[in-house]
Amino acid sequence: MGLNDTPAAERLHIGFFGVRNAGKSSLVNAVTGQELSVVSDVLGTTTDPVKKAMELLPLGPVVIIDTPGIDDEGKLGDLRVRRAKEALAYTDIAVLVADATKGLTAPDKELIAAFEQRKTPYIIAFNKADLLDSIPTAGEREIYVSAKDKSGVNELKERLAKEGNAAKKEKPIITDLLPAGGLAVLVVPIDKSAPKGRLILPQQQTIRDLLDGGDTAVVCRDAELETTLKKLAAPPDIVVTDSQVFGAVSKIVPQEIPLTSFSILFARYKGNLKTLTQGAAALDDLKNGDKVLICEGCTHHRQCEDIGTVKLPNWLKNYTQKELDFEFTSGGTFPENLCGYALIIHCGGCMLNEAEMQSRLKMASAQGVPITNYGVAIAQMHGILTRSLSPFGEL
Repeated sequence: MGLNDTPAAERLHIGFFGVRNAGKSSLVNAVTGQELSVVSDVLGTTTDPVKKAMELLPLGPVVIIDTPGIDDEGKLGDLRVRRAKEALAYTDIAVLVADATKGLTAPDKELIAAFEQRKTPYIIAFNKADLLDSIPTAGEREIYVSAKDKSGVNELKERLAKEGNAAKKEKPIITDLLPAGGLAVLVVPIDKSAPKGRLILPQQQTIRDLLDGGDTAVVCRDAELETTLKKLAAPPDIVVTDSQVFGAVSKIVPQEIPLTSFSILFARYKGNLKTLTQGAAALDDLKNGDKVLICEGCTHHRQCEDIGTVKLPNWLKNYTQKELDFEFTSGGTFPENLCGYALIIHCGGCMLNEAEMQSRLKMASAQGVPITNYGVAIAQMHGILTRSLSPFGEL
């Protein structure tokens, strides 16, 4: 993905689901106009979700997901079914592909129930309509299509655009926290884990949000923050810092200037800030031997001072004065069974779409496990959580 491309986490995720040989992959290829998925008459050809970031007109930037058959069998089949169900967590719009010659199967109906339980918008695409003698009257959510002769494919794309426009949520990252034409100072430490020659995604997106809103961004390292503040003709409207230097930055920024972190901004933007703030209270309840799950939404090369696997555990031990048992996950991995954990600490989730972040929060809540994120937890441990939440008003 190039520098000018829309990040995958900001694209609508459209998932194609259904039983084996309903023609999911053929329909995906017909909709995208690309040979995105391997097509075969052999049952179970799609073994893992296939994801492709692309422009889908008239909708715009999307991620198309082709999933394994929900009715797969055997040990490998069970794994494929699990992968297909996991894709539900990050699907914004679902397309249920059913064989028009057979109608809805029991697994299809289970998928519909799952869509409705998750409140995921969905369309039922009855594929292989070219094999029917006549096309039945379609229901409100139904459409008859043929991946073979492309009939109904353009209409399906129009339906997806309509659902997509309804699902799009134009939410600010930071601009609503500033007056018109405001000024934000962004503190970006450059250390061993900072990618050479570029800024990490939350920093890029925050800068772009400020520019789109007609605001000004002043970017500096933590080492130059004090000097930067002195050079400004007037105090900034807000200071936003990388979480790992939260403690040092809070000592430099005067109390009257609002202060928060990129991670807290994204907790609000991608998830549920109130839930994550409530989860931070569990830091004070941790006991010796408690298991703490630390989750990264992306995969990257671990540095010697990695925040997730090194700095956070050390800060937690110092703060709690307890012997804790840490486990770590990264990328798309998130345990189904969370009951053994006393606390989950998640990253800001910049590489995950909102649907997946919300899904993880709901899983933790349903199993009674408190969850917070890096920025909120670090602010709590430095005694500045109240201050770092003050820009957001009443939660």
